[in-house]
Amino acid sequence: MSTFKITLRTAAAALALTFAAGLTTAHADEQYFPLQSYRVGPYAAGGTGFFGGFIDYLNLINTRDGGVNGVKLTWDECETQYEVERGVECYERQKSHPNAAAWNPLSVGIAYAMIDRISADHVPLITVNHGRTDSTDGRVFPYVFPLLLNPYSETSGIINYLASKEGGLEKLKDKKIVVLYHGSPYGKETIPIYELLAKKYGFTVQQIEVPHPGNEQQSQWLTIRRAKPDYVVLRGWGVMNPVALKTAQKVGFPATKIVGNVWSNSEEDVIPAGDAAIGYTAITTQTSGAEYPVLKEIVKTVYDAGKGNLEDKKRIGSVYHNLGIVNGILNVEAIRIAQAKFGNRTLTGDEVRWGFEHLKLDEAKVEALGAKDLFHSINVSWDNHEGEGYVTFQQWDGKKWNVASDWIAPDWKLLRPIIEKSSEAYAKEKNIKLRTAEDAESATN
Repeated sequence: MSTFKITLRTAAAALALTFAAGLTTAHADEQYFPLQSYRVGPYAAGGTGFFGGFIDYLNLINTRDGGVNGVKLTWDECETQYEVERGVECYERQKSHPNAAAWNPLSVGIAYAMIDRISADHVPLITVNHGRTDSTDGRVFPYVFPLLLNPYSETSGIINYLASKEGGLEKLKDKKIVVLYHGSPYGKETIPIYELLAKKYGFTVQQIEVPHPGNEQQSQWLTIRRAKPDYVVLRGWGVMNPVALKTAQKVGFPATKIVGNVWSNSEEDVIPAGDAAIGYTAITTQTSGAEYPVLKEIVKTVYDAGKGNLEDKKRIGSVYHNLGIVNGILNVEAIRIAQAKFGNRTLTGDEVRWGFEHLKLDEAKVEALGAKDLFHSINVSWDNHEGEGYVTFQQWDGKKWNVASDWIAPDWKLLRPIIEKSSEAYAKEKNIKLRTAEDAESATN
């Protein structure tokens, strides 16, 4: 799909190496991560970057620290090609392995298909930067964690950023915004919240679908040119993103007026677009670059020892790789927090769930982990499974991403009632009793 081409042969080799490095016969002092990865197909660049970063961090913890308080981290990969059916097949195959810590599929469709399954099996499902918005409400979804941000908080962050460019939220009145979205459950997730925010702040919104995978967008961009919006929000994924930027250039729409969402923010999205991407801005929960102490430690401890997961070392510090590393930090620290309560041993799924519900990493702790400015902070609780939702924005200069804003928080006062209304409707439909704080604690006692 880009400069970073993934072949079936290299994917198979990577899977074989990862299997050998990660998964062994289960022992009592091991904690297992089943990885429903995708290293082939139209979204391979995202999958190889994210799962590569995740595995690199697990390797760092095993090599440098001997695991988490003596508990070795193990894993294996099951190829999904980002397809729901394959993802479910992988779940059924991998769930039989004991000592599972958490699932991390990095796929909205697969995550939706897993919610009932993981709730019955009592193993957390981590949907970092994506997933079902109302799963933020831990009263209804005890085992689902949309860490860092959900689709609605992302949308609020984008609108707050555009407002800052205009001089305040009141300046959005009468502005025209087009949302170009991927034709999938992920892409359609934010349709209602954009309509709500448009009504609240007085801007007009036009939402245009691009069918999967997004190789052809000429008609959509001709519609955008006729509409003459002030901004276009690109809610894309995979090959859709560089095609959008190149097609925008063809019809004469400037990249400086396009703002990408969190799955339209990587090097793999802009490099294939060439000069059409210069000036393009996108939201992110973690910055790019390899200058952070944790990245330097991974290079020294993992890559210099020949254990790195990325085939192309130039991708170290890229957006997807760094997201995988941050996701690794969040998973490992949840285990560490849970061990402080339950003991330095292999944990059950419910105990790991408790760890995620007490995952509090302030800026000082993030710095101590070697990740200062890589990501902001996170403050998860039993009823808020996302955290604080801080985001920043990066602008592409043709060679690298440059930070273009301060850390921005979403409007939780607006969003939380919407989330609760949706989650309570889901609970009523599924006959789920709302959890209390006491329920959350007693489930592991």
